[in-house]
Amino acid sequence: MTTALKIKAAFDFYFEAPIEAWQAFADLGEIITVEKEHITKANGTTEKYLYFILSGSGGILLWNKNNFVCIDLCYENDFFGDYLSFLTQQISPIEVMTFEKSELFRISKTNFDKLSSNTYYGSKICRFAAEGLFIHKQQQQLDILTKTAKDRYMELQKKQVSIIQRTPQKYIASYLGITPQSLSRIRNAIAKH
Repeated sequence: MTTALKIKAAFDFYFEAPIEAWQAFADLGEIITVEKEHITKANGTTEKYLYFILSGSGGILLWNKNNFVCIDLCYENDFFGDYLSFLTQQISPIEVMTFEKSELFRISKTNFDKLSSNTYYGSKICRFAAEGLFIHKQQQQLDILTKTAKDRYMELQKKQVSIIQRTPQKYIASYLGITPQSLSRIRNAIAKH
């Protein structure tokens, strides 16, 4: 499957554009392969690219009190990066790191802006990318406030069956807002049922 088709498939839920529009998007970026624990954006820097995960996984980490807190887990067909820094071109405390060897599509801020201002579908794609990221973050906030860590872990497991093999447990626990020991108890309780 081509990059344009992969991106189109991920976005069709939000917005169906012709393959030519997605090809124009894909032509403005590039595919890179990075190793496990590759930092695509370091804490205290500005995000230069918006990434899309073709294969692999990673996390969005926030530097807080001399430690990284995982604020998002990302897998295939997810956008990946410090989107706020990308849009504002401001330095942030966010670090973006792969958890396994990954194939990523990336588009620079300059090309993203070019896409959004040059074509009808380009501006729609950029708007729906922003809306998709907003919906994801809003749902994540609602889940944090209304669901237990066990419920959220079970949902993660349904979406990513091999999450434990693909994601360091300390980041899963951090994302859930619990300790690694609490995550082990949740996993044990689920395994007994």
